[in-house]
Amino acid sequence: MPWSNQSGGGGPWRNQGGPWGQGPQQPGPTPPDLEDMLRRVQERFRTMLPGGGGGGRGVLALVFLGLIGWGLSGFYKVEADEEGIVLRFGKYVSTTQPGLNYHIPYPIETVLTPKVTTQNSIEVGMRTTPGGTRTVSSREVPQESLMLTGDENIVDVNFSVVWVIKPADGASGRPSGAADYLFNLENPESTIKAVAESAMREVVGRSRLQQILTEGTPETESVAQPLAPDAPPVEPVRPKEEVQPAAVTAAAVRELMQKTLDSYNAGVDITQVQLQKIAPPGEVLSAFREVQVAQADRIRLTNEAQAYANRIVPEARGKAAQATQAAEGYKASTVAAAQGQAARFRQVASAYDQAPDVTRERLFLETMERIYGAVDKVIIDPKASGQGIVPFLPLDQLQKSGRTAPAAEATGAAQ
Repeated sequence: MPWSNQSGGGGPWRNQGGPWGQGPQQPGPTPPDLEDMLRRVQERFRTMLPGGGGGGRGVLALVFLGLIGWGLSGFYKVEADEEGIVLRFGKYVSTTQPGLNYHIPYPIETVLTPKVTTQNSIEVGMRTTPGGTRTVSSREVPQESLMLTGDENIVDVNFSVVWVIKPADGASGRPSGAADYLFNLENPESTIKAVAESAMREVVGRSRLQQILTEGTPETESVAQPLAPDAPPVEPVRPKEEVQPAAVTAAAVRELMQKTLDSYNAGVDITQVQLQKIAPPGEVLSAFREVQVAQADRIRLTNEAQAYANRIVPEARGKAAQATQAAEGYKASTVAAAQGQAARFRQVASAYDQAPDVTRERLFLETMERIYGAVDKVIIDPKASGQGIVPFLPLDQLQKSGRTAPAAEATGAAQ
């Protein structure tokens, strides 16, 4: 007897759920039938084909349309600030210029379009965040800004780096650095930032703190005042340690960064390094400012001392030269007078040898003339004393008054 005829079918296990006993029966939707789903997909596919999907011509037409669409997908556009990097199975093949270009469609070739003219900026030691209208907020990053100098001091340095992908060089035929930028650096921005921080730390580590803090100050730019032409050199007042021009410059950091990135074949060109701040840590900033004020005072006082020396030294040298010349003149006149007197004495001695009496008389008269010539004198003849002349009468005074009276009359007449 068939199982389907026994009380509605189901066989001998109609009430037991099969030979393994009654299984669990849970209410809910039944799972979809896979055969039914495949049949419906085939029917829809046939309706999309020309002529209702009959024959192989429809399949060929569909394949042909697919090939045309796949081929057209190889066209791509490169913007003016981009370059196309064509990869074939992941390997670099060529570089395309801005405009409409074509490559073998995916998955054979793919294209990357990095921006090669955009200027990128990286900040080290600080982070700036644009705020509202015309406001920019900045915060310090001590882990990056605090650096150790060559004399084991700490300085706070904030700077930013501007970089671009290297452009192509038409003269030498060198392509741009876009391919190197994409494939030689895993994380370009992080690498450039690490190189920038490393370069700055190296340059700072080769310099002393005083050299770093005095960059661009009057001490490194001042020129000593020239001395007078006849003045001796005056040594300026100098500190215990000679202060040379500071080594921390944007050019030095940029050069070191470019050299390091070129060794990596990074394809990056460092265009500018901007030093935002070079200062001691905030905890000792006031003390360093006092030191800078003291250094400025030292420079000012040194210049004042040099100016005073430039004025006093020539005057002293002039007075010394004047005294020397006066002494030389006195020496020459004294020697000449002595030589003249010696020559005259020799002449007188020769004349005395020839005529002693005459010479003796002449010498006596010349001597009396030299002695009494400048003396007021009154000569009284003793033989005339009995004629009413008083010997003690001050005749010399009378002679002086007699000489001054006519002179006074002449002066009054002239007035």
